[in-house]
Amino acid sequence: MKIVTSFLAGLLLIGSLGAINSAMAADGILSKDELTPGSYCHEKFAAIQPSTLGDDQPTLKDSSTGDVTDFYGPCDESPTGKDQVWEQKLDDEHRFENDYED
Repeated sequence: MKIVTSFLAGLLLIGSLGAINSAMAADGILSKDELTPGSYCHEKFAAIQPSTLGDDQPTLKDSSTGDVTDFYGPCDESPTGKDQVWEQKLDDEHRFENDYED
C-alpha cells in the first residue's frame, strides 16, 4: 500500500510540474530563475517574430524554433514589452550590417 501511495504522489508531482511549465510557456516564458527575491531574475523566452516588431502587438516565435532571448534583469520584464521590442530591432539592424556582403 505504501508503494502505491508513493507512486501516486510522484505522479501528482510530475503532473504539477508539467502544468507549471505549460502555464509559463503560454506567456512566452520558457524558464525563470529568481536570483534576488523580488528584484533580479534570469529569464529565457521566445524571440519576437521580426515581421511584428513594428506592430502595436508583437507576437512571439514558436519556442520549438530555438530562437530564444536570454535575459538578466527585473523580474517583471515582458517578452513583448517595449524594451524587448527595441532590443530585438537593434539586434536585427546589427545582424543585417554583419551579414551584408557586396
